[in-house]
Amino acid sequence: MATLIRNSLMKALIVIFFASVATATGDAPFIVAHKKASLTRLKSGSERVSVSIDIYNQGFSTAYDMSLLDDSWPQDMFDIVSGNTSRSWERLDAGGLLSHSFELEAKKQGMFYGAPAVITFRIPTKAALQEAYSTPILPLDVLAERPPEKKFDWVSFVAG
Repeated sequence: MATLIRNSLMKALIVIFFASVATATGDAPFIVAHKKASLTRLKSGSERVSVSIDIYNQGFSTAYDMSLLDDSWPQDMFDIVSGNTSRSWERLDAGGLLSHSFELEAKKQGMFYGAPAVITFRIPTKAALQEAYSTPILPLDVLAERPPEKKFDWVSFVAG
């Protein structure tokens, strides 16, 4: 019986120890970033890529000197139409959200596999610059030959 109580007490102490360690390390920013890209066909032979990146701080403290860099768009394939592929902010509070977007125009046809964007930030308790990565985008089939969209035929729907 004494062994059973001692084992239960030891297990409880281990659980409390790990819970306190998790709480102690949980007092920092936790950066989550989601990168999205969509294609828009403007006219035959011309296509735009709209890119948006949402950065969330899911941690319990503020991240400072936030910087975003998305340099995965090669200049021989894309021209920047509006915005920039990089951006800086002074801070991102706990539970906060920052968004950035830019637009590109495709110059070449083919599949494009974009890399995650890089987010750097500072934590007041650490001297080293911290780094986080966004989600990658799905492959983009840039300037692909697509069949024309079939419009809904009201006549056959009403008559049928």
